[in-house]
Amino acid sequence: MSIGAVLGVLRDEFPEVTISKIRFLEAERLVEPQRTPSGYRKFSRADVHRLAQVLRMQRDHYLPLRVIREHLDALDAGEEPPALPGGGEPHAIEPPQPEAFVPGPRLGRAELLAAAGVAEQQLADWESYGLVVATPEGGYDPEMLQVARLVAELGRFGLEPRHLRAVKAAADREVGLVEQVVAPLRRHRNPQTRAHAAALARELATLSVRLHAALVQAGLRARPGL
Repeated sequence: MSIGAVLGVLRDEFPEVTISKIRFLEAERLVEPQRTPSGYRKFSRADVHRLAQVLRMQRDHYLPLRVIREHLDALDAGEEPPALPGGGEPHAIEPPQPEAFVPGPRLGRAELLAAAGVAEQQLADWESYGLVVATPEGGYDPEMLQVARLVAELGRFGLEPRHLRAVKAAADREVGLVEQVVAPLRRHRNPQTRAHAAALARELATLSVRLHAALVQAGLRARPGL
């Protein structure tokens, strides 16, 4: 099947899905369609089924792509995957881990609104507080979609963009710390050293997120009744 035909099949259950979304999931290695000699994608029925699984786990369980990939890899290996959160049972929430960076297609404004399920005014409010930021060319990197979905989810608990300014400021400081460490490597003439800088930045980002999550959890435990 062509990517257009796949889109038509998936939209019966996932009306918000776009061609950009399918390409993004391919870039994240969640599906690997074959290529014709001229470079066109050709999806099998198994590929379409796998895409539907990914979209359901995102929609119904709010899982990050890393967890979805591990779940599907376990199924592919014939192993029992971990139970998905849901069903009303209490479950431990693992601190989120940054995905390994794989360049993905940028989203247009309409695509971001549709994929995040938010209104234009909401997005404008988030942009005014610097929570969602467009590229200089006017598109949105895939990470901005994740940010938009998380901000929308926090909004269901009454947290407005003005409440999240401290979170954004903390993230900016963490980015500054990572940049301070890797900047000398990025300026190096050796290409391997520059490549190491990118890997080091991802590793530092992972450790930073884990530290942040641990500090929040420790702070909550120190509060009576939380």
